[in-house]
Amino acid sequence: MTKALLKYTGEVEWTPPAIYKSSCKIDVLYFPFDQQSCNMRFGSWTYNGFQVDLKHMNQKPGSNIVPVGINLSEFYLSVEWDIIRVPAIRNEEYYPCCKEPFSDIVFNLTMRRKTLFYTVNLIIPCVGITFLTVLVYYLPADSGEKVSLCSSILVSLTVFFLLLAEIIPPTSLAVPLLGKYILFTMIIVSLSICVTVGVLNIHFRGPSTHTMGPCMRKIFLHIMPKILFMRRPPYNPGDILYREDTDGDGYIDGDYSIDSCGDIKDGSKDCLNYDCSNFKSGLHDDEHRGRASVADADNVIPRQLTPEILSAFEGVRFIAQHIKDADKDNEIVEDWKYVSMVLDRFFLCVFTAACVLGTCGIIFQAPSLYDNTAPIDIQMTRITQYGISSPPTVAPRL
Repeated sequence: MTKALLKYTGEVEWTPPAIYKSSCKIDVLYFPFDQQSCNMRFGSWTYNGFQVDLKHMNQKPGSNIVPVGINLSEFYLSVEWDIIRVPAIRNEEYYPCCKEPFSDIVFNLTMRRKTLFYTVNLIIPCVGITFLTVLVYYLPADSGEKVSLCSSILVSLTVFFLLLAEIIPPTSLAVPLLGKYILFTMIIVSLSICVTVGVLNIHFRGPSTHTMGPCMRKIFLHIMPKILFMRRPPYNPGDILYREDTDGDGYIDGDYSIDSCGDIKDGSKDCLNYDCSNFKSGLHDDEHRGRASVADADNVIPRQLTPEILSAFEGVRFIAQHIKDADKDNEIVEDWKYVSMVLDRFFLCVFTAACVLGTCGIIFQAPSLYDNTAPIDIQMTRITQYGISSPPTVAPRL
């Protein structure tokens, strides 16, 4: 049994003693920064507008809109939603069956999701894992852990994606904002795995399997390092040599005379201390007598050295040539390693920009981030965690 207050003007004030439940279509496009709007329509299908003219109690003359159409004085605050607007709108509809208008009142309930829980437990960890992808290109290739790091990040994102699938409502109408971001991150990590495999392939190349072309050498060894602010130390193994002397440690300049060892023309190659020093002194004596010079050193060697010493010098020449070839091969290997470092630096910049722009471009699409409307449920409710407080100054009712 319900009570209706009848006035002499013909107005009837009716407060329905019931709890109304209704379903509402949820748009998860901007989840977890979403804002939902639900409508509840009240009207009479039996009596037309001339017989029953529905109006809101707080409706002002000349206006069909009531800004606060629902009484929130006894509303319990939600831990997940903020109520932003609760307007009531009176409508008059004409149907093909009848000439009379039918009046109804539509109550709108606009709610905004509280994002603290999702920000702390989903968004911040996901953003942190995303930017771990950038560190893959800062990790040295010799460590052997670049691909392992990428795989670990991909597995972590898969776990986050499964967790997200359990939280959001199951719908195929739209992809949620957080789902887009996790998919974007998974694509970035998958691409980083492919790029890392290519960089490692370049890092471990050698002269026996690959040859670096002049165009590639110019781009990756001269042009790109300048653009990426990279500076390569000069590679010259003959700058400083270590030689064991009477003191136990000594360094000599690699530009000593080529006369002392015949055809050994690379100052970075050491020779036998005893024989070479004796031969050097003999050559210097000949030079003082004007009988030998640098040009005819090869002609002097056969006339002054025994076959055993010549055989030793042939061995020294072979060792020197072997070391020289090894230095050339090592220089090529170092060039390939430097190319991989340049690529790592380049993709470090590219993926950093992609992560920053992708994160900002996806997260900041949500319109609720730019809505500074204060929730009205906190202002109008009298129910707090300690009970019922003093009534508000304005308590509109239905």
